[in-house]
Amino acid sequence: MTVTSLPGVRLRRVTVDGTGLNVATAGSGPAVLLLHGFPHTWRLWTEVIGPLARRYRVIAPDLRGFGDSDRPADGYDAATLAADAAGLLEALDAGPAAVVGIDLGTPPAFLLAMRRPGLVRRLVLMESLLGDLPGAEEFLAAGPPWWFGFHAVPGLAESVLVGHEEAYVDWFLRRGTLGRGVRPDVRAEFVRAYTGGEALRAAFGPYRALPAGARQIREAVSGARLTMPALTLGAHPVGRSLERQLRPYADRLTGHVIPDCGHIIPLDRPEALLAVLEPFLAAEDDDRE
Repeated sequence: MTVTSLPGVRLRRVTVDGTGLNVATAGSGPAVLLLHGFPHTWRLWTEVIGPLARRYRVIAPDLRGFGDSDRPADGYDAATLAADAAGLLEALDAGPAAVVGIDLGTPPAFLLAMRRPGLVRRLVLMESLLGDLPGAEEFLAAGPPWWFGFHAVPGLAESVLVGHEEAYVDWFLRRGTLGRGVRPDVRAEFVRAYTGGEALRAAFGPYRALPAGARQIREAVSGARLTMPALTLGAHPVGRSLERQLRPYADRLTGHVIPDCGHIIPLDRPEALLAVLEPFLAAEDDDRE
């Protein structure tokens, strides 16, 4: 286990079904699992790990293919990423956990809750869509974001972007914070994590598996409901689209939109995120009464 530059945060290697995952951990108490998106690593949670660790055991992995985790040839569909998350919780003896997913981390967080409800106490989903479930028509009126198609073509994006990774990552970081940008040390880690053809190839894996993920989500909601307390958090640009998608399938759903906030909520408006997230997690005490 190694120490990072963040006080109280340690890195460890956990192998799940043959895939080595780089995992940041901090704190003690009930587990909170944090699943990042693109172009992020576990350091997406830099500003919120410390506050959460005062009360919880925080577990923040690099998803397979991202950061310092292994980069297998396949397994980037939402169901496999959900199985990775389940295996990680079991390997750390950390379930049931509150599970938080953003961007590409949202579909696997959702499928984990649907397929393994015994491992998930509470669910938080942020700034993403759940496949092609109804409710996101307004967001998709002009078509999906352009990079979805660019990333989805096998071999294309990585061949174009090698040598230009820094500029490409910067575009997403600035757009995702409404032009404000992120801390230089965090930015540098993201750029490092996405530099090189193999790093890019793995990072685009979830985009290439989106059709499979959409099918897996449709199958999940056709036979079950989301029964644990759930929270959707929107910002710019997703807003309430995710909430509208999820509401028909969730028994206990709360929706919230953070104003003046870009897509990368944990780095753009961490205080506003914690102001909603911490009371939601703390409400577990009421559930047990």
